[in-house]
Amino acid sequence: MSDSKSISWIIFLFSVTIVSISFISVVFPALILVSNTIIVPGIESVTPDPYEPGVWSAGLIISNIIIFGLTFLYFKNKLPRSILDFFKKLFKFEVSKKIAFICITILLMIYISASISELSTEEKFEDYNNVKNRVEGWSVDQALGSFEPHVRYFLISTSMMLFGNFKVIPLLASIVLLIMIYFTTKTIAQKRFAGIVSMVIVLQSNLFLTYDTSVAYTNFWILFYLLSLFFVFKFWPLSPVSYLLSISAKALTVTFLPMSIFFILRSQISKKQKILAAGITAAIIIVGGVATMGSNLSPTTETEEEFSVKEFWMGFTSFSYQLRFDGLVILFMIPLIVGLFLLSKSGVKNAESIMVLIAGMLLIAPILTGFTNQTNQPYRFVPLIVFFAMGVGVLLSKRQA
Repeated sequence: MSDSKSISWIIFLFSVTIVSISFISVVFPALILVSNTIIVPGIESVTPDPYEPGVWSAGLIISNIIIFGLTFLYFKNKLPRSILDFFKKLFKFEVSKKIAFICITILLMIYISASISELSTEEKFEDYNNVKNRVEGWSVDQALGSFEPHVRYFLISTSMMLFGNFKVIPLLASIVLLIMIYFTTKTIAQKRFAGIVSMVIVLQSNLFLTYDTSVAYTNFWILFYLLSLFFVFKFWPLSPVSYLLSISAKALTVTFLPMSIFFILRSQISKKQKILAAGITAAIIIVGGVATMGSNLSPTTETEEEFSVKEFWMGFTSFSYQLRFDGLVILFMIPLIVGLFLLSKSGVKNAESIMVLIAGMLLIAPILTGFTNQTNQPYRFVPLIVFFAMGVGVLLSKRQA
């Protein structure tokens, strides 16, 4: 038991540190930028006020004071009886299978009705034409000839062949992603209501709705990765397969390996299954990486560069402006991490896994900018929205009652 509590503390300290650093730029947008300014010869630098507050700073501070204040009073039983009863009923609240099915159906119908018009509009993202041209010249025979997201190309190409529209299967993938968010959260939290809440949180996300039908920035990789987590509970041999598909849809998910292994090791499956699932998943990545090194399948060196400390720290600032329209995430991320920690102390290992997924996604951004010449595009934070929504669902876990 002491070892489990120590792990909870280690995971919490790691997660809250990464989240806190990421939120510096929410409160003071220019603070990290000013301290890590990169001088470009011949260009006069402009130094902004490092302590000028951001647009979300007041709301963030006030909301967190209120939430932590109510939490303190709740555990001290100092809240009015009516409020205490409300929270207790909320944590115990559950819906029947029939009600859950009706709610999911209604949510999906609303979503599809609002999104279907996007199928007839031309995509305006900068990378769209490049992806479109690549897909039009792509064939299955090329899948073994280069290191590219061939699963993504295959699905987009199939969408055009079957429906005469590149966007149909990306939209279907987003629909399936919403359904899997429900089932994964329901499985972890053991409550249907928690799964519905997670769906609603994702559906209100501006970031998700921006890229849900995109051809240039599809959700295929997120869907396959979430499936890999879901299969850990339902049929673990499919978990490594789904994870491999997520990498074939977008190579960035290679960096999710530590998060996946931790998720597997802290799941409620047998020790033998944990070792096999984690070992196979790691072996796929290691063997695949070794096989591609020095071959014509290797990624181009255009994205490689020496590690830059300045760019690493500047990578933490991407969270504040890429999610500036997702106020729910900004306002409640810190309370969520604390809530998951409190839940983990009561023995809910999945709470630790969600903390690792959230902190891992936030850490990938500075790693990407620090070690490569790539920039942090907004669509790469869609998994963070998904993990945040699942975390809120875990707070409503049946085991918390």
